[in-house]
Amino acid sequence: MILVGLGLSGIAGAQVRITGKVKDAKGHILPGASIVVKGSYDGGVADSAGHFSFKTFEKGEQVLVASLLGYKTVEEKVTIGTTPVEVSFALKEEISELKAVTVTAGSFEAGDRKKAATVLSSLDVYTTGGANADITAVVKTLPGAQQVGEQEGLFVRGGAGYEAKQFIDGTLVNNPFQASVPDIASRGRFTPNLFKGTIFSTGGYSALYGQALSSALIMESIDIPDRSEATASISTVFLGAGMQKVARDKQSSFGMNYGYTNLIPYFAVVKQKPDYFRIPQLHSADANFRIKTKTGGMIKYYTTFGAIDLGLRRSNVNDPSLKNAFGLQNTNWYNNLSWRENLGNGWKMNLGFSFSTDHSNISQQIQNQQNVPVTTGTPWIDTSNFNLITRGDLTQLKAVWDKRISGISVIRFGGEYMYFYNKNLYNSYRSVLPDHLKSLFAEADLYITNELAAKVGGRFEHSSVIDKADFAPRVSLAYKTGKNAQMSIAYGVFYQKPENTYLYITRNFNYTKATHYIINYIKTTTLQTFRVEAYYKKYDDLLKTFPAYDNSGTGDAKGIELFWRDKKTFKGLDYWLSYSYLDTKRNYLNFPQELQPSFAANHTASVVVKRFVSSINTGFNVTYSFATGRPYYNLMQNGNQYVIADQGKTINYNSLGFSMNYLTSIGKAFGVFVVSVTNVLDNKQVFGYNYSYDGSRKEAITPPAPQFFFVGLFLSWAVDRRQDAINNNL
Repeated sequence: MILVGLGLSGIAGAQVRITGKVKDAKGHILPGASIVVKGSYDGGVADSAGHFSFKTFEKGEQVLVASLLGYKTVEEKVTIGTTPVEVSFALKEEISELKAVTVTAGSFEAGDRKKAATVLSSLDVYTTGGANADITAVVKTLPGAQQVGEQEGLFVRGGAGYEAKQFIDGTLVNNPFQASVPDIASRGRFTPNLFKGTIFSTGGYSALYGQALSSALIMESIDIPDRSEATASISTVFLGAGMQKVARDKQSSFGMNYGYTNLIPYFAVVKQKPDYFRIPQLHSADANFRIKTKTGGMIKYYTTFGAIDLGLRRSNVNDPSLKNAFGLQNTNWYNNLSWRENLGNGWKMNLGFSFSTDHSNISQQIQNQQNVPVTTGTPWIDTSNFNLITRGDLTQLKAVWDKRISGISVIRFGGEYMYFYNKNLYNSYRSVLPDHLKSLFAEADLYITNELAAKVGGRFEHSSVIDKADFAPRVSLAYKTGKNAQMSIAYGVFYQKPENTYLYITRNFNYTKATHYIINYIKTTTLQTFRVEAYYKKYDDLLKTFPAYDNSGTGDAKGIELFWRDKKTFKGLDYWLSYSYLDTKRNYLNFPQELQPSFAANHTASVVVKRFVSSINTGFNVTYSFATGRPYYNLMQNGNQYVIADQGKTINYNSLGFSMNYLTSIGKAFGVFVVSVTNVLDNKQVFGYNYSYDGSRKEAITPPAPQFFFVGLFLSWAVDRRQDAINNNL
């Protein structure tokens, strides 16, 4: 026993104590870090003060390994003899997609919840009060967008509607809205449930996209659905049916939908300001297929076709005893094919092809009170008699390659080719406008630490129609200021070729140019988002039509925007608030000086509230939108200059929208019963004024009807959309 005791004493005496401290690269203690002698079972864990202490039997040159989840493992060589060893570690944080800061300046993202600045699901679009499932209408409730109701398009931060572009799966959409009617806004062509993610970029967007001076609405279509289903819908204005078939192995799917819209029932109840001699009718059809590749990639194809026919009469502003009879027939066919693939070794590929063609037959006649076509002998009245046949095609090829270069840092580069073909027949005058637009781009997402990230890129473009090239640099930085909080700044140059309307007259133009400067702060959690952003935008080379057609126009826009979304404070209540202040002026077209454009309001605000009552399976949704009056001008030529013959501001814009969604079942079908009303309070809305040739008369531009009512039933078989609504709290 004495010998055994002496033996144990000898072993204990051979142990050596190892002590030290673990900190991060900034000197902050790291409790919970694990320290071990490599290749042995000896080690310890850092306490709340970052200290560690343990004993080991190992001798000689050894390696100590310090590790902690979220940090890079560090190894340190030591020599263990008979005396205690002290060693300290400084661990560098591992850069990860879950923890890394993301650049948010200028963008509202949806679909990627871990990075999203503002998550707007397809269900959000369906359940925003008064939006009637129109993506653009919902985007108008976000800061930066204007409440323009007399023409289609997104008007963002002092930019005209044509300065904002829409992209699907990386490629440009040439005609994202239904065919245009004078002084009446039109809906978007695409339904919300087509998309799984949406980025509304109010400025400073990625170098992968171009030809948008102010804004980009970037949408990504869904992949393979979870289950097969059949759908049907019936409403006061619409009938539709569709199906989606998913393969048993869930590696592929295909589907199709058809819809027919006729406004006769609505017009029978709600009196319209225009006299419709052809009630609007719309046929729409779409189809898709999706295939997963063996390496985890995805091939997607989507096609949609639409045809619309309408005719309406309104009084002639030059002579109230006459009418303008406007007719429109339009067909549009859009196709999008995309292929994304993992190539291995950190490489990814995204290929895209799109083709669209849009045909319109537009006519206008001057008619008397008996609706008989007439000529008056007065040039400024008789020139309103015209027939216009248009065709606009866009063929696009785009390729993007991604390469992970270090950690989660990525460089992406590629190019695109777009062929625009436009042809007009105005009365007997024919004109053709082809354009080959070629682009190269490169961009890097650089993650320096989890707290600091940068996006650096550039884009080169050449347009054959104006025979000009440009290069647009873009830089963004983001820094994490605290838990769930960060600041971002962005700088970028953006170019856009002039509208076709002016290129038909002369091609002696340059690109128009906008330089964006943005700074923002955002704090976001799963249930709450706060965001504030300030910006300055400088316009150069804007298009002028007087005294000559050139690029001598200038302008700027500056402002501040606030956004707050909250699903936490009030149980069962989801709401968001947005506010925009805009100060903008531009000297373009026939403006005699820098003026605030007629599509820009100084103050815009929206409140969106959604409440789902589980006990009655019903969601209630309210949206209130406000904007201060917009300027209007009557510009008349006086000799060799244009003068402002009349000007003012419209009344403030107010609109309260409401919708109700009742979840039910009918037989084996899951149903959602929807009621929607726009402008519930019947507020008067004036968007501007039309003037007679001599300026003696002006007529207010107002909506065709003060309100729009919608009642519909949407049915689905096999997939319970009702549960989606409940899970997302409507």
